[in-house]
Amino acid sequence: MTIDFRRGELADLDLLLSVDQDASVLFEQAGLFLDLPPTHEFSVSERTRIGASLAAGSSIVAMDVQGTPVGFVATGFIDDLRYVEQISVVPGHARRGLGTRLLEDAFDFLATGRELWLTTYDHLPWNRPFYERNGYVVVPEPECPAGIRRELDFQRRWLPQPERRVAMRRPAAITSGSRRPG
Repeated sequence: MTIDFRRGELADLDLLLSVDQDASVLFEQAGLFLDLPPTHEFSVSERTRIGASLAAGSSIVAMDVQGTPVGFVATGFIDDLRYVEQISVVPGHARRGLGTRLLEDAFDFLATGRELWLTTYDHLPWNRPFYERNGYVVVPEPECPAGIRRELDFQRRWLPQPERRVAMRRPAAITSGSRRPG
């Protein structure tokens, strides 16, 4: 499998949203259905945040040999905390180390020596355990900064099984040694 990595550009937005949509099939297979129109508050927020990440140069896109995006990670900020807005890999490229590479690059080159936060489901075998293998730890909600608690509240308003959403943090002291994306 030959995959090239590059910084995302604002022109990638619709392609990355398609990658995210393709990746959501795993959640649907686990019984987590989310069918919101593009004009819904949650959909607009997701598009806006991924777009802002692309515009800021804080996204990494994985491309197959045909130049088609097959995965990406987009980061941004919640208050002054670096946050993984979204990480997605299309099912045909899953379980090959692509998500790990994207997550490592996000930490090494986008977080720039800072801790990195994310929110996820804690009960799916490909979520919490994957992040834990990559140095993330669950942070009990009362110990989360205010911005992360607000993000969890927002997600819980719209996402299925809201009680299963958790915040995770990767401390700045961990290093992974991956290479800088092109």
